[in-house]
Amino acid sequence: MTASPGVIWHDLECGAYREDLPLWLALADRHRGPVLDVGAGTGRVSLALARAGHEVIALDHDAQLLAALDERARSEGLDVRVVHADARRFTLPAPVALCLVPMQTVQLLAGTRERLAFLARARAALIPGGRLAMAIADALEPFEVVAGAPAPLPDVEEIAGTVYCSRPLAVRELDGGFVLERRREVVSPAGELSSSDDRVRLARLAPDRLEAEGVRARFTVAARERVATTAEYVGSAVVMLDA
Repeated sequence: MTASPGVIWHDLECGAYREDLPLWLALADRHRGPVLDVGAGTGRVSLALARAGHEVIALDHDAQLLAALDERARSEGLDVRVVHADARRFTLPAPVALCLVPMQTVQLLAGTRERLAFLARARAALIPGGRLAMAIADALEPFEVVAGAPAPLPDVEEIAGTVYCSRPLAVRELDGGFVLERRREVVSPAGELSSSDDRVRLARLAPDRLEAEGVRARFTVAARERVATTAEYVGSAVVMLDA
């Protein structure tokens, strides 16, 4: 099966991140039972959990990404069930013990109202005492690539003779949040270059605020964790709430 451009870019820009996996695996070991992975994409976290023996429900609003995840899970004989749904409006047939929201997915929701809608659905999806764990980039700093100055390394991969390159350009503050800008370049086997710009909006969100919203949604605040910053990736605060 030939991967769609959306799958290729998602894998290239998100798939190599590994720093948070030990935390999600430890939480899954502690909270035995099905794990819900919200914003699962092509399966970076879901497949790692399933390979470790956990039953996983992978939820995403992008059908193409979920199709790639499903194909990968089936090819390895892994216990992953995909759910194509909006995180603000989903319902599961049975509750889970753990709900994970990795890689700043919760910051894609536009403001308190959308986050409360998600929190209500997440609480309904958890067993009593189940845990919700959400990673947020709480230390983003604006930057812009300037000619002649050091720049973040691009993500590059060759697939069937075509080279895909994703270059970080900037993080800009905008309307109480951030816009992440990348330039996506494709070099065909014949050497032809095409490019386009991609922008992702993240809400500015502090752990205290997310915890307060969790209390409004009838969660109890649990401990916080931290995923360390690396040379390639910004660190994350992980807010944990109990149902």
